[in-house]
This record gives sequence, C-alpha cells and structure tokens, in this order.
Amino acid sequence: MRPLHLFALSLMLMSGAFSTAAVAQDAKAGEGKAALCIGCHGIAGYQASFPEIHKVPKLAGQSAPYLVAALAAYKSGERLHPSMRGIAATLSEQDMADLAAFYEAQGKGIRPVPAGAPAKAPTPRVAELLKKANCASCHGENFDSPISPTYPKIAGQHADYLYVALKAYQIDGNPQVGRKNAIMSGMARQYTRAELKELATYLGSLPGSLGTVSQPSFR
Repeated sequence: MRPLHLFALSLMLMSGAFSTAAVAQDAKAGEGKAALCIGCHGIAGYQASFPEIHKVPKLAGQSAPYLVAALAAYKSGERLHPSMRGIAATLSEQDMADLAAFYEAQGKGIRPVPAGAPAKAPTPRVAELLKKANCASCHGENFDSPISPTYPKIAGQHADYLYVALKAYQIDGNPQVGRKNAIMSGMARQYTRAELKELATYLGSLPGSLGTVSQPSFR
C-alpha cells in the first residue's frame, strides 16, 4: 500500500470514519426517511442557490460508507453548509445508515463503468493537473472506482458541484462554506480556482455510475 493510502487510512480510523460500520443498514427504512432529501436530491438537475449556486450532487450509486461519512461531516461541522448541517443535525447514526443504504441501492439500475483508464482521455494540461494530486490513486483510474468505499465516486458528478466542493477545501474562516478534511485540503490547495474548474469540468464529463432517481412525488 502506498504511503498516502496508509496516511489516509490512519486518519479515517482516528476520525471515526468507520464508527457506523456496526449499525445495521435498512434501505427500505431509508426510503421512508428520505422525505427530507428528495426535495433537492430527488429532482434531476435541481440547483441550489444558497450559500452558492450549483446543482445538488447525484447520490444514487454512491457507496453507503461514503454517504454516512459525508452526513457525519455535516453534522460535526467538518463540512459547512447551513441546509445540510441543519438536516444532518436531526439524524441519528441509524438514520444515516438507512439513508445511505437507500441511495446506494438506487444505483443498482445505473450501468456500471468498466474498470481501467477513463473513457475520455484528458487533455495534456488536465492530465498534468490530475497527476499533481494523484487523484486516481484514491478515486480510481476511471474516477468511478475509489480504493475505499469511504471515498466518493466523482466521474459524471455535476461539474459545478465538484468545483464548489473542491474550492470548499481551500476556504478558511467562512461560517457557511468550507470543508476541513486534512487530506483533501492539502490536495486542493495546490491548485488555482481556474485549475479546480478545469478538473471539475473534465471529471464531470466522464461516464459514471452516479445518477438522480426521480421520486414518485416529482415524476
């Protein structure tokens, strides 16, 4: 295992990223609890306007461990976002586990992406940007097969969301915007905002196994 991977694993263990592993997941229960979520994440292309304008992320097909970790980060304040923190604050570990199982299960009908090199090769400039932080070492060569289920799939995610998320790792001292993950902060701070946008545009253009499954109320 590469030193970076060992460092990432040790940080996850110390931060309790695996603390919900023993919580039984119930996707059916999660479907019932998703009423809090479907008003944004159950509408394809839905765009948030506060605190920044961007499409809300696709959740269907993300791994349950990553979704639990993300919700826990909003609840703890590691990720700053007024709406998401307010929602996460109401969730128990069981709620998070059930919701995560529900959204992971929604991805079963989405065509998987073959392993290996991405279907769309980056330009030489973008290739250099990807190499700078060795993005594939954690998120997979096709950016849809992360080495750990606690890491997100990013291929095909909305580019504007990816840009806002990456930029958040560079921000300090803002009470509404920012992310405090030590690994991603170190990676993101190597780039200019223009470079982050180039990365996000490329990653968002790739085929991926993420999606938005419209809920009955919005079909």
